[in-house]
Amino acid sequence: MKLCAENLNALDKRVARPTYDRSQVSVGIVHFGVGGFHRAHQAMYLDRLMNRGLALDWGICGVGVMPGDKARRDALCGQDGLYTLVLRHGPGRLDARVIGSIVEYLFAPDEPERVLEILTSPRTRIVSLTITEGGYNIDPVSGKFDVDNPVIRADLVSGATPSTMFGFVVEALRRRNVLGIPPFTVVSCDNIQANGQVARSSILAFAALRDPELASWIGREVTFPNSMVDRITPTTTAEDVAEVRAEFGIDDAWPVVCEPFTQWALEDSFVDGRPALEEAGVQLTSDVEPYERMKLRLLNASHQAIAYSGHLAGYVYAHEAASDPVFVEFLNGYMNDEARPTLGPVPGVDLDDYVRTLIARFANPAIRDTLARLGAFSSDRIPKWVLPVLRANLASGGGITRTTAIVASWARYAEGVDEKGQPIDVEDALRDEVMARARQQGDDPLAFVRNRQLFGDLVDNAEFARCYQECLRSFHAVGARRTLQDINTALRPA
Repeated sequence: MKLCAENLNALDKRVARPTYDRSQVSVGIVHFGVGGFHRAHQAMYLDRLMNRGLALDWGICGVGVMPGDKARRDALCGQDGLYTLVLRHGPGRLDARVIGSIVEYLFAPDEPERVLEILTSPRTRIVSLTITEGGYNIDPVSGKFDVDNPVIRADLVSGATPSTMFGFVVEALRRRNVLGIPPFTVVSCDNIQANGQVARSSILAFAALRDPELASWIGREVTFPNSMVDRITPTTTAEDVAEVRAEFGIDDAWPVVCEPFTQWALEDSFVDGRPALEEAGVQLTSDVEPYERMKLRLLNASHQAIAYSGHLAGYVYAHEAASDPVFVEFLNGYMNDEARPTLGPVPGVDLDDYVRTLIARFANPAIRDTLARLGAFSSDRIPKWVLPVLRANLASGGGITRTTAIVASWARYAEGVDEKGQPIDVEDALRDEVMARARQQGDDPLAFVRNRQLFGDLVDNAEFARCYQECLRSFHAVGARRTLQDINTALRPA
């Protein structure tokens, strides 16, 4: 049965569905970057509220600005914005619900003025973002906005039709200012420490290039709360689509599958109101930083710890690597001995339990999260998730072996050939550069980490350089799994 509003009541009774009248839902949030994570997370929390009769004026209008977003628009609009959210608890146990909180979706290149109209509407009080770690146009080493990016320069041309999130958001705020309409709050839901501050920095930098007075007004009037978001959500596959059809009888062009666990810590700083998100299980707080650091340095960095080594060792899925005792011991050692000493207290969180939960989450075979997905866009991720742990321990005298091994495993992976001689499809914004450097490692073992854009001055640190070369040499000589095993043995308590 095709998923659409007309067929909701005829769906399999095992499938939960909206209990609210979607015709009464109005747009209060515009979201850039509708993908699997947004639909498994923020949109789900809003749907949860709406099922309680709350937040009907906080419906979501999704906006896509990238070429691939047109297919997403077609999929969602073809089924009235509805989609199936499937929770995979373990083999053979699935829970499904239809989410109805997305009430409109616009492909910005086709309807730029309609996007600006909704962004300018007084009803729109929040603009939220999942535009990936690289979407903020920030240089990973300098931390400055990349003013030379061609798409940014095009959006800064006087009279240009916006093509980026920056162009749309800043133009909408300009119009609201002129019309006397209060500004909206901008909420980043990306995996970046201090993501609200990063969003603020990049949007203000763009605005200043366009109009310094407008930038000053945005800086005074707009809030950018930080948030920590967490739910493992693999990319939807053709097999997922087929499974939803076979298991629940639903013809859904774009379902989303995820783990049962979900967490959202959000700074309570909104300029023009917000939904009662605390009623849906969101943790509202005055300081998100401890939660951000915990998640990025434990969960996200640990994903990198298994992504490259796991692939090199012959694994395809995260749960395969996370069920291997060698990888489990390595992960526990990284998290407990190297990452945790760089964290402060996290209110309300038992870190021992959190680490145990992470291993169990990674090992859930029903999620089928690919190591290729975890290892993608590493040049955006490693500097934000892994290198802060390394630098903190170098400064404090803490252990660096496992963290350095993660970096070395990326360098070995970026050579583009696995341990059986098969090609690796390296997906990265800086693909050509990182692969070129990785292929120089036979002649210069430090070639990869001499990239100061990514690694800064780490290569100048003798302790890191020594440890890195030892790890890289081992990855080449005995392979990834044996390298991790040898590290486990060397660092195992007597």
